[in-house]
Amino acid sequence: MASRRSLIRRTAALATAVTAAVVLAACGSSSDSSSSSPSSGHSGHDMGAMSSASPSGTAAQGSHNAQDLSFAQGMIPHHRQAVAMADLAASRAKSPQVKDLAAKIKQAQDPEINTMSGWLKAWGEKVPDDSMSGMESMPGMDHSGSSMPGMMPDHDMDKLKGLSGDAFDKAFLQMMTSHHQGAIEMAKTEQAKGAYGPAEATAKSIVTSQSAEITAMNKLLGKQ
Repeated sequence: MASRRSLIRRTAALATAVTAAVVLAACGSSSDSSSSSPSSGHSGHDMGAMSSASPSGTAAQGSHNAQDLSFAQGMIPHHRQAVAMADLAASRAKSPQVKDLAAKIKQAQDPEINTMSGWLKAWGEKVPDDSMSGMESMPGMDHSGSSMPGMMPDHDMDKLKGLSGDAFDKAFLQMMTSHHQGAIEMAKTEQAKGAYGPAEATAKSIVTSQSAEITAMNKLLGKQ
């Protein structure tokens, strides 16, 4: 019996020793894991740096410069005047072709006004108001203080409002041709000096579409 009790004690002692060894091994594994944690932490830091670099890279791709700002703040009132001229054609023009052209101009330029206004808001910049007054101080005006290229002075707009029929058609086509030529000049400047991709793409679209409209208007003027 004594021998049997002695055997039980030795067995229990051995089991305790094995358990202790397992615990120590587990602690060692945990220690190894924690000792490697600085490396893991460094890796996490690098990932954080990479993820934080991504938004800044996106911002860099979408950055704008002074020319982009000038283009948007100048082209918005320029487009608004073209739309105002196009609106007159609905009730004053005689030629169906002139009415159709005016509708296309409005359809193209209204969305561009909204798009450019969105850029300015996103940049924290002022969106030009609807008033045509005080435009000499807007970016996009030339250094002499005169209106933007192709921009109609108030007295020409008043003259257009007072016309109808064939006289309106001719004046509208002549004025809108000059207006488009000015817009193309502004757009080409944006293409050459701008940095904001969407603005440069809009400028390219303006050059293409308005050049085609100038060709169409010149053909209509030849019929006057």
